[in-house]
Amino acid sequence: MQQSRRLEEFKKSVTNKFNIYNSLFLSLPYKNIENVGILIPVLLDQCERGLREGKDPKEILEVFFTNFANIKDERERLDFMFRIIQYVERQVVLYDSVEDSAFPQLQKYSNSLTIKDYFELVNRTKNWDKVSKKLSTFSARIVLTAHPTQFYTPAVLDIIAELRSLIDEDRIYDIDVTLQQLGLTSLINAKKPTPLDEAKNIIYILRNTYYNAVGELYQYVKSNIKDEDFENYNIIKLGFWPGGDRDGNPYVTADITRKVADELRLTLMKCYYNELKELRKKLTFKGMQDDLAKLSDKLYKAMFDPTVPITYAEIIGHLEVIREKLIADYHGLYLDLLDSFTDKVHIFKTHFATLDIRQDHSKHKLVVETVLKKEGAIKENLEELKEKDLVKWLLQKNLKLDGADFDDEIVKDTIANIQQLKEIQKTNGEDGCNRYIISNSEDIFAVLFVFGLFRWCGWDEKDITFDIVPLFETMKGMEVSEEVMQTLFDIPQYRKHLEKRKEMHTIMLGFSDGTKDGGYLKANWSILKTKETLSKVCKKNGIKAIFFDGRGGPPARGGGKTHRFYAAQTKDVANHEIQLTIQGQTITSTYGTKEQFKHNSEQLLTAGLSNNIFGKELVITATQRKLIEELSDLSFDKYDALKQHEKFIPYLEHRSTLKYYTKANIGSRPGKRGNKAKLTLSDLRAISFVGSWSQLKQNVPGYFGLGTAIQQLKDEGRLNEVKKLYKEVPFFRALMHNSMMSLAKTNFNLTSYMKGDPEFGEFWHILHQEFQLSKKMLLQISGLKILMEDEEVSRESVKIREKIVLPLLVIQQNALYHITQDSEFKELYEKIVTRSLYGNINASRNSA
Repeated sequence: MQQSRRLEEFKKSVTNKFNIYNSLFLSLPYKNIENVGILIPVLLDQCERGLREGKDPKEILEVFFTNFANIKDERERLDFMFRIIQYVERQVVLYDSVEDSAFPQLQKYSNSLTIKDYFELVNRTKNWDKVSKKLSTFSARIVLTAHPTQFYTPAVLDIIAELRSLIDEDRIYDIDVTLQQLGLTSLINAKKPTPLDEAKNIIYILRNTYYNAVGELYQYVKSNIKDEDFENYNIIKLGFWPGGDRDGNPYVTADITRKVADELRLTLMKCYYNELKELRKKLTFKGMQDDLAKLSDKLYKAMFDPTVPITYAEIIGHLEVIREKLIADYHGLYLDLLDSFTDKVHIFKTHFATLDIRQDHSKHKLVVETVLKKEGAIKENLEELKEKDLVKWLLQKNLKLDGADFDDEIVKDTIANIQQLKEIQKTNGEDGCNRYIISNSEDIFAVLFVFGLFRWCGWDEKDITFDIVPLFETMKGMEVSEEVMQTLFDIPQYRKHLEKRKEMHTIMLGFSDGTKDGGYLKANWSILKTKETLSKVCKKNGIKAIFFDGRGGPPARGGGKTHRFYAAQTKDVANHEIQLTIQGQTITSTYGTKEQFKHNSEQLLTAGLSNNIFGKELVITATQRKLIEELSDLSFDKYDALKQHEKFIPYLEHRSTLKYYTKANIGSRPGKRGNKAKLTLSDLRAISFVGSWSQLKQNVPGYFGLGTAIQQLKDEGRLNEVKKLYKEVPFFRALMHNSMMSLAKTNFNLTSYMKGDPEFGEFWHILHQEFQLSKKMLLQISGLKILMEDEEVSRESVKIREKIVLPLLVIQQNALYHITQDSEFKELYEKIVTRSLYGNINASRNSA
C-alpha cells in the first residue's frame, strides 16, 4: 500500500512535472537550434523502435536524418548531433531538479527509518538508557571525494538550486526563464579542472548545504534524546579527499594540499561570520556590542587572510562570555540561536572537514628506496635488505630528510607534504588533517613506510598525531590483512603509537578495485569476511576497529542502497562508527540538498544503531557461508575467465569510451595509474573501468558470473538452497538487489551491431549470454517477475533517466563505429564520444 502511494506521488510530483517543464525546455527560442528540441522526441522514438527491430545506431540515425531532419551533409549532421547532446545534458539537469524538489514529499510514503521514527520506537520499548549511551559515542563519517564523475560548476549548481525552489512553487514563468538561462550556460569545464578547482566545487556544497544540514541534524538529535548532557559533536563528521588524495594524481602536490586546507578553513570562517552577523541583528543589547564586535572582527580577518587564523578555543571563549552575559543580564533572549551557533563551532571547529592524505604504497616504496640508496644502505632496491633490517631502519634509525637533497619530484613532494602537516594541524586543528591512507596495502610495510617517513621528516615518534590507515583493496590485500594487522600489533613501537591514538585503528576496505579484481560477489563476500576477521584480530589485541568503506556511485564500485548495505552487516563486524566515501555524482544526488543530506545521514545512523539495539543480531550460519563461498568461487571463475580472454582489454580500448575519459575535462586525475604504453587491468582506474561498461550499457562488473554460478547449482538440483539464502540472509539479498539494479540499467540492443563483428563478435556474445542468464537466474531466486519489481519508484526513475539519455547513447555508439572506419571527420566523432560522456554519467545518479 505504502509503495503504491509512493509511486502515485512520484508520478504526480516527478513524472508529470518533468513532462510539463520538459515541453517548455524543448521549445527554447535559440538561434539555429529551435527545431532540435522539437525533433528530440522523434529521435527518441526512432532509437527505441530501431533498437527493438535490431537496427544498429548508424542505420537508426540514417533513417532519422533522411526522413525527419532532412539533413544529408555529414558535417551538418555532426553539428546537429552536438546540439542534441547539449539538449540531453540539460534535460538530465531538469530531471534532477524535479526529482530533488519532490524528495520531501516522497519521503512521506517511505518505509525508511528516520531518527524521528527511531525515537518513537525507543519510546515504545523504553530503551532510552541504551540508546543514549550508544548515541553519545556513535559516529558516521561522510568522506567527500573528487573522483572524475562530479563536474557541475558552482554556476550550474546555483541554477539547479533555483530550479528546485521554483518547481516547489510551480512558478511556470520563472522556470521558463531559468531554463533559458540553463540553455545558455555551459555545463562542462572549458579546461581540465585542477585539484584546487575540484576542491572549491565541493567546498561550495559544504558552505551552501552541509553547514546548516549538519547543524540542524545535530539540534534534532540533541533536543529529542532525553539526555541533558548530550554533546556528541562527532555524530556526523565530514571528511575531504580533494587536495589530499594524490593516489594516481600527479597534480596533487604539497602546495595544493596546503591551499585546500586554507580554503576549507577560510570558507568555514565565512559561514561563522555570516551566522554571527544574523545573530547580531537579534542581540542588539548595549552590554554585548563590544564582545560581539570583537569576535566579528577576528572572524572577518580570519576569513580573508590565511596568515591570521583564529583558534577554536578563541571562538568558543568569546561565545561563552557572550552566553553568560545573555543569561545574566538579558533574560536569555535568543539563547537558542546562540547555542545553535555554538554547537556548530563545536562540530566544525576550525577545519570544516577533515582533509585526508592518500597515496599509493608503491610511491612510498620509491621514496624509502631513494632515501636508503642515498644513505648507502642499498645499491639498487629494497630487496637487498632483510625484512628485520628494513624494519630497523624505519623504526630506529634517526634521519633528517630535506626534499632539496633529491631529484625525483615524488620524493621531494612526499617529504615536503609530510613536513607541512604539522603546520596544517596548527592552523586547522588536529581534526583538520590527521589520517594518512595507503592504497594497495598488501604487507606491513604499507604502514611502516609511512610511520618511518614521519619519523625521518621531523615528527617526534611520541607526537605522530596521525592515524595510518591501510587500504586493503585487492583480493591479495584482503587475504593477507589479518596477518599484516597482527604483525603490526606485535611491534612494540607501533603499539605505543596506537596507545596515543586511543587504542583505535581505522582500516579501509576498497570496493572499486576489489570488484575489478575479483568480480562482484567474490569482492563483496571477501570484504565482509575480511571485516569479520579484522574485527576479531583487533578485539583480541584490545584495539577498537573502525572500518572505512570505499563506496562509489554504481554497485560495481561499492554503491547501491547505503542503508541496506549497513543494516545487512553481521554481528561479527565491529560497529563503533560508520565511515564511507561519497563519490562523484553521488555527492549531489544523494547528499546534494539539505533534505537529502539529513535523510541519508539519518539512514546511516539508524542502520548502525539498529544493528546494536533492535531486531535480532544478523548471523550467517556455517551452511549459509558455505553456499555463499561456493557461489562466490563459481562466479569468480567465470569473471576471471573473462578477464583472461585475449579480447578483454582490446574490447575496452577499441569498442568502449575508455580512452575518452582522460580526454574529457571531468576530473584532474589521469584515467590510469602509471604511464606504461600498453594498457593493463591493474593500471586501469576503477572509475574509468566501471564507467566504460556503463557507457556501453553493459554494466559487466555489476553482475558478471552470477548467472553462471546460480545455474550451476540449479543443474545440481540445489536452486531451492539459493532461494532460501536470498530470503534469509540480508547481506546476500542486498547484493542481489544491487545486481538487479545493474541489470535494469543494461541495454544490449544498443551494441547488438557488434555481434557480427569479425574481431569482437564472439566476445560480445559471451557478455550478452551472461547478462541474459544472470537476469533469468536472479528473477528465479527472488521470485520477482521483472527486475526491481519491489522497488517501484527507483525502477520508474531508472526508466525515465535511461529514456532521456538513449538518443545520446545511440549518437555515441554511432561515433565509435565511425572512428573505427577512419572517417574523414574522425576528430569530430572523437569529440562527440568525449562530449557525450557527461550526460550519461549524470543520468546514472540513482545508482546509490
